Amino acid sequence: MKYDFGQVHTRLNTDSLKWDKTERLFGDKDILPMWIADMDFRCPTPVIEQLVSRAEHGIFGYTARSSDYFQSFVDWVERRHQWQIKKEWIRCSPGILTALSMIVQTFTEPGDKVVIQPPVYHPFPDVVQKNNRELVHNPLVFKNGRYEMDYDDLLRKIDPAVKMIILCNPHNPVGRVWTREELERLGKICAEHNILVVSDEAHFDLIHSGYRHTPFASISEEFALGSITCTAPSKTFNLAGLQMSNMIIADQEKRRTFTKMLDQLHLNLSNTFGIVATESAYRHGDEWLDQCMSYLGDNLVFLTDFIQTHMKEIKVIQPEGTYLVWLDCRELGMDAKSLEQFFRQEAKVAFDEGYKFGPGGEGFTRVNIACPRSVLEEGLNRMARAIQQRYK
Repeated sequence: MKYDFGQVHTRLNTDSLKWDKTERLFGDKDILPMWIADMDFRCPTPVIEQLVSRAEHGIFGYTARSSDYFQSFVDWVERRHQWQIKKEWIRCSPGILTALSMIVQTFTEPGDKVVIQPPVYHPFPDVVQKNNRELVHNPLVFKNGRYEMDYDDLLRKIDPAVKMIILCNPHNPVGRVWTREELERLGKICAEHNILVVSDEAHFDLIHSGYRHTPFASISEEFALGSITCTAPSKTFNLAGLQMSNMIIADQEKRRTFTKMLDQLHLNLSNTFGIVATESAYRHGDEWLDQCMSYLGDNLVFLTDFIQTHMKEIKVIQPEGTYLVWLDCRELGMDAKSLEQFFRQEAKVAFDEGYKFGPGGEGFTRVNIACPRSVLEEGLNRMARAIQQRYK
């Protein structure tokens, strides 16, 4: 089946947070939204067909996740990532952020410390601080146009109160797909200090050509038992609105403890359509995903060439994974708030501004390229015109 990712599908009047809430969020209905991390692509045809079929049945009572549901995910992880997991390792929640919050509550105590690696996905501080845990920054190092982990800084900041690190792999927003060697070095440090690694692998299927994702827990039995892996079909197949995620917990005691938290919160059932869509996507979504990644790769080339030609003041940090691109806008000479206002008020585009991602994000912005190329071109043209007007 050939998918047309270049076709524009309007999302207006669907209660889309990205499109229908533009005026409420940004004060201007004419702003082009290129911020929140969902796609403007229709999801795989087999998923749509299965959802229609289930809707036509017409009865939507309590729905259990079947053995086939879990097997579809087990098979996907082995097929796409060469990692053999067991069905009994899987636990589900309405989303990864819900899972992260529960994990923080379950495996740490108030006052314990949790490490994150900024600039990083901006809800991470919330799941730490709103649960009365102490946030520890282990900032990434930006070196020669590429981000690296700072292991020496991490070692300096580890003390007995540090109980957990939330790893973003692939990393949002900087686009790194951490290598096996990088993950091994991090994992050894955490194992030596009895630090639980919580690996957010929401983007683990979205890997650009020439790179390979390594699930942290797949490296060794020690790493598997000392970690929890959080995944979801939402980024891979554009199913965020269906609120499904799968956690992989190899350690039996950790799994038992987390299951107790799920039971306490009565989160042991899932949305009927989320179950149907997720199983269908993992069984029949390979072809769609392969074509999608090819299109995204072409979008990335288009964006890079356009910026190099028309906006030399901006530098593209080439992503190794995800459909999010981190742009270095520091040569525009604006502070964080001025840059945000410039893009929204003069360029009429809405991005996720870099300062939201924590230390090291100032002067950067994150753009979502999971859209038809005509939409991407319109956004880039708006940026270029605004820069030319300001600096002519």
